[in-house]
Amino acid sequence: MGILDDLKGKAQRLVGGNEQAIKDGIGKAGDFIDSKTGGKYAGKIDSVQKGAAGLVDKVDPKPNTAPVVDQPPVAGEPPATGEPRQQGL
Repeated sequence: MGILDDLKGKAQRLVGGNEQAIKDGIGKAGDFIDSKTGGKYAGKIDSVQKGAAGLVDKVDPKPNTAPVVDQPPVAGEPPATGEPRQQGL
């Protein structure tokens, strides 16, 4: 599995089931920036908001990677719940 596949899988797991909350956050962040810039960049901010929301819509809710518990732990990350710590990590 390549690094892009790994990143895509992580993004799918993060987005899964949280699409509306993420879109709401994108909207609130854009509105905050717009208020701080006095509307000077409103068109650009709206464009970025729409693009980011579109990316959230494109995420496939079913990742093509194995579940987190089946993947080997990454050094420095705590083990998944119920998984024993490996020596040397």
